[in-house]
Amino acid sequence: MQLLALADAQAVAAAAAERLLQARQAQPQRPLGLATGRTMVPVYAALRQQLGRLGSQQQRQIRADWLSFNLDEYVGLGPHDPRSFKAFMAGQLQAPLGLRPEQVLLPDGLAADPQAEARRYGAALAVAGGVGLQLLGLGLNGHVGFNEPPCSAEAPCRCLTLSAATRTQNAGAFGGDPEAVPAQAITLGLAEILAAGQILLVVTGASKAAILKRALQEPPCPEIPASWLQHHPRLEVVADQAALGAFLQGPGPCR
Repeated sequence: MQLLALADAQAVAAAAAERLLQARQAQPQRPLGLATGRTMVPVYAALRQQLGRLGSQQQRQIRADWLSFNLDEYVGLGPHDPRSFKAFMAGQLQAPLGLRPEQVLLPDGLAADPQAEARRYGAALAVAGGVGLQLLGLGLNGHVGFNEPPCSAEAPCRCLTLSAATRTQNAGAFGGDPEAVPAQAITLGLAEILAAGQILLVVTGASKAAILKRALQEPPCPEIPASWLQHHPRLEVVADQAALGAFLQGPGPCR
């Protein structure tokens, strides 16, 4: 594992964006794995800025070669619902970069059979060659993507029920009401995440300090899905000082 400690969230965002662009240029044949959420807003802002500073030919090539698979989508929300992750990605990357919808892929939240859609989405990622660089955030209960605890390292892309903790954490986009957050989501599993060529875990803020410490220092276990990332040979963690506060205090047991 490589750990990059930076001063604040803006520095973390700039470093993450740099790595996304590097991966896009170094391995254009493999799609990026992307994430949503508040942590990713400054990352995508930095990505847009850094791309804009490249030469025109480099910009055109990156746009032409772009292919990304997002981790997850809420069941029941379509692309025109502003609370959907499809709409989030359209606003953050697809429209600003002039990308086509088929270059920024997410599960179909309106699919009649969400489990079948999960299988289709996982198969589509496999056909595309699997993720080159997977960008991840970290949930307060240790989830990555929407892989809620307990979760095994072999869990595949699937539809699952979101925990109360996750619905509370994500309530901001739903008027602050956890009950308004969809009860289910389709997510890539730890199986697809761990199959990525590289993993970039981006964590900011003091609220994530305790769970980051557990995820990186305790033995991997189903109760902390992010802890399985320790098994990956090319894991890089980019975090600010606030998120690293508890991590620097030393290890503890997995409970």
